[in-house]
Amino acid sequence: MDWKEELKDSVCTLEQLEEYTDLTSKEKRQLKKVIERHPMRITRYYASLINWNDPQDPIRKMAVPSTDELNISGSYDTSGEKENTKMPGLQHKYPKTALILATNSCGTYCRHCFRKRLVGLPTEEIMRRFDSSVKYIKNHKEINNVLISGGDPLILPTKTIRRFLEKLSKIEHLDFIRIGTRVPVTFPNRILKDNELQNALKENSKNKSIYIVTHFNHPDEITKKSTAAIRCLIASNVTVNNQTVILRGVNDNAETLAKLKTGLSRIRVNPYYVFQCRPVKRVKKGFQVPLHQGFTIVENAKKLLDGHSKRFRYIMAHRTGKIEIIGIDGDDIYFKYHQAKKPKNLGKIFKKKISENAAWLDDLEKQESIQFITY
Repeated sequence: MDWKEELKDSVCTLEQLEEYTDLTSKEKRQLKKVIERHPMRITRYYASLINWNDPQDPIRKMAVPSTDELNISGSYDTSGEKENTKMPGLQHKYPKTALILATNSCGTYCRHCFRKRLVGLPTEEIMRRFDSSVKYIKNHKEINNVLISGGDPLILPTKTIRRFLEKLSKIEHLDFIRIGTRVPVTFPNRILKDNELQNALKENSKNKSIYIVTHFNHPDEITKKSTAAIRCLIASNVTVNNQTVILRGVNDNAETLAKLKTGLSRIRVNPYYVFQCRPVKRVKKGFQVPLHQGFTIVENAKKLLDGHSKRFRYIMAHRTGKIEIIGIDGDDIYFKYHQAKKPKNLGKIFKKKISENAAWLDDLEKQESIQFITY
């Protein structure tokens, strides 16, 4: 079957889920409440990576709904996306980057998704008129790159992706285009079975550099098929970078994280960011680890890695900017603005008193920021 038919055959109901695992009556009642609020979709390929005999399997944790999602502590918009929305589907938070939310659909609906408020659901936040977004970008010459995200833009029809790339690649002041996607990880046949997608990427990369930003979180996601999909992307003249999120029960130990980064470098995927899991409603309880634990995991993983594999930064995508977690000294944890909504904060280093359970900047004791370096 082609990739569209394969996607239609995904696991979307509890009845389909029971083809793989037994559910008690209580579990079915609870999970029904979860997927009524946040839909389930697991490609058959991604389901095949799960060890269904292991309730703690990391792929299962990322893909299969959990009763932890009944916990509503946290926020649906932890990074201030609403306040940076200029029109439906277009955000402009950092001066040089425009973000387009092209779709609310994904191949697999990850349970840790930070856009849980919109993915898989009817929403007004998705782009309605691409031409209006293009006009905005043309009129803001400070923008030098566009990130197409969602949802997962590679779930869109190939002709739509081609149109996006053709229009954006004609904007003179853009240096490059990025596409954020988990398709190579959860649904590699979308790439492997569509030569037209590969051609669209190759043709438009002649005009603008194209970056694919993938999202591998665990070494078990690096398979023959996902590797083949990555090779197709590279052969299409795009650069592939990866963003990982530290997730409790998935990759929250140094050995797993190091194995992941080594595996990515082996298949020519560049380690880019490691993100602190955001305190998203219905995500926070099941996946967040404290900041001091996350920093320890990252630093111990780096001790196991070569120079190329540990080029990534440990980042918190806060409403005020992308904040790098750079060190812990005694009772203090140190941060640096890697990106900032307010340009005056770029390069600013500050510290907070560390606390045992703090998992986000807002959880830490408030104290005056200390500026050491401004670039």
